[in-house]
Amino acid sequence: MPEGPELHLASLYVNKMCEGVVFTGSVQKSEVSKSPDVPFTSDAYRITAASRGKEVKLTLTPMKSDEPKKRVKAGQADQPMDIVFRFGMSGFFRFTSEDQLPKHSHLRFYTKEKPCRVLSFVDVRRFGSWQPNGAWQPGRGPCIMFEYKSFRENVVSNLSNHAFDRPICEALLNQKYFNGIGNYLRAEILFRLDIPPFVSARSVLEGLDSDDFCENEKPVKQENADKKKSGRAKQKKVKEESGDLLRLCHTVPLEVVNQGGKGYDPEKQDYSDFEAWLQCYYVEGMKSIRDHNGRTMWFKVSPGQPILYDMQSHPRQKTE
Repeated sequence: MPEGPELHLASLYVNKMCEGVVFTGSVQKSEVSKSPDVPFTSDAYRITAASRGKEVKLTLTPMKSDEPKKRVKAGQADQPMDIVFRFGMSGFFRFTSEDQLPKHSHLRFYTKEKPCRVLSFVDVRRFGSWQPNGAWQPGRGPCIMFEYKSFRENVVSNLSNHAFDRPICEALLNQKYFNGIGNYLRAEILFRLDIPPFVSARSVLEGLDSDDFCENEKPVKQENADKKKSGRAKQKKVKEESGDLLRLCHTVPLEVVNQGGKGYDPEKQDYSDFEAWLQCYYVEGMKSIRDHNGRTMWFKVSPGQPILYDMQSHPRQKTE
């Protein structure tokens, strides 16, 4: 479930909860986790977070001593460490007291205070992972939300790649080009544009520019002052704007981010606003079908826009 917006909101959550907080000791891993140990120990360190597409990076930064001649103890970190997380299907962060440690807490950072508090990476299904001394995964493309220009250029300049021979619903999950898009976002984006999910990705994307000329558009008042622009030209422009799939890959995730904590609320688990925002994904009246990868695609195809190859429909069901 966690997609680009949720991972970005997770990074904001960590930064909010850990602001001004001092952590201490070693980073502890659960006995059942198969992810690597984190070889970091410090008497006092800070934690900050950043996101990029479907990854979150925690930076652990040792605090310098007020005593200039004081040496770092043996075994203590003297340089920052980056830990890159991928959430899988159920990962998230929680910040709790030690006696309220979540059951499926697989990586834990302890505060230097009493009573102690803990920042935990929680992952019920254990599909998530982390990499100490990690970096953004090189095979992933630019972030759909915060590297928009690079994201567009990466897609448009590679449309000849065989990846775009695939149906658009499957291409949208290719993180080499759509870093941050997942199952619910692809359904919402295609629904808004009335695009059948199994048409060729290239047929949908060809003709789009690497630059989004509407991104830095002049204010509306200045546009209206242009008397040479005909009503027909304006209508054409609106149609072109609404039909730009790459723009919606950028703006639709930002709508989720703009819901704030209501889209990422690990403590209250209140997703009512997010569920009300959904127009297609797991919504009553929509259709669902499995793609070639076994992922359930939610859609509503308009008349005259058939699915271009035969697949077996499945009854309405909750997706991964």
